[in-house]
Amino acid sequence: MSLRLSALERLARARSDLRMGAPVILMSDTEAAVVLAAETAARDRLADLRRLGHPEMALTARRANTLKARAYDGDLARVEVPADATLDWIRASADPSADLAHPMKGPYFSLREGEAGLHRAAIALCRQARLLPAAVLVRMGRETALDLAGTGGLSLVEAGDPAAHGGAPDLREVAAARVPLQISDIGKVRVFRPLDGSEEHYAVEVGAPDRSAPVLCRLHSACFTGDLMGSLKCDCGPQLRAAMAQIGAEGAGVLLYLNQEGRGIGLANKMRAYSLQDQGFDTVEANHRLGFEDDERDFRIGDNILKRMGFSKVRLMTNNPAKVDRMNGCGLEVVERVPLRVGRTPENDGYLNTKAKKSGHLL
Repeated sequence: MSLRLSALERLARARSDLRMGAPVILMSDTEAAVVLAAETAARDRLADLRRLGHPEMALTARRANTLKARAYDGDLARVEVPADATLDWIRASADPSADLAHPMKGPYFSLREGEAGLHRAAIALCRQARLLPAAVLVRMGRETALDLAGTGGLSLVEAGDPAAHGGAPDLREVAAARVPLQISDIGKVRVFRPLDGSEEHYAVEVGAPDRSAPVLCRLHSACFTGDLMGSLKCDCGPQLRAAMAQIGAEGAGVLLYLNQEGRGIGLANKMRAYSLQDQGFDTVEANHRLGFEDDERDFRIGDNILKRMGFSKVRLMTNNPAKVDRMNGCGLEVVERVPLRVGRTPENDGYLNTKAKKSGHLL
């Protein structure tokens, strides 16, 4: 029946539910779990969760390392939630901004037996929802979970679905119009919408780039603080303006504006990372304490858009060799790396040095 929700639609609804603090159900071939995002869980729902069984907390290995919890599953730790643990304990375990206020949260007892698939899918869903990558869940049988989903109207996601773990995005162009720009009166803005209900992304096409030749291109990740507010903590704003100026000077090119704020962790988590930087941690260390990797962006989005626009070769404007490698790995040929060495300030000097030292940027 065409009115039934597809797997992608159920996944989009589950992400929205977690952001609001509602529970969702994850199912594998052998078992199921009721899941709450640690960041948005409420006391009454945590109490209800306890009535269903013994809660477990899923943390990334990065966050577990900060908490001195063993990550027996490699990329994550499954931690027992003590019977007397409060919601504040759960939130403090997930959010490093509370580390100084709650310095003694352990010891943490990590689980070794059993499967971690449901926990891994729960963390992935939290990531996709731009929440802290930590979840609380209670495992149960499939039949019990199906009954609960039916009576409670809970979203249900198959944990084995690749999309639940961040599968390759599929996008469609939904709108385009001519937009005269300061750099060129021949500009066009195209809007691309992912079929999974996540954020839209934009392509700014200048002039009439030859589809048979390498196109001058910038993949620019959204930066509210740098691009719009003129923040001096990063070089994003100057890079954006320099890239547009160079495209205008050459008369043709494409700038992709990708909604992957904070290297893919979202603006709220980026502000948490900034708070940690104020405590003395560098960019990479702050991301790790939050439970994220150095860079959570998905460059397959840019690859998808460029191919849909008819391009197969690019002259990529970036200081990041890893971005070149990742774009080449997607099947798009990067024939030239075009440097963008702009925007260094006294305020972002340490940030840029960290990018060069730990992320390999050529500055």
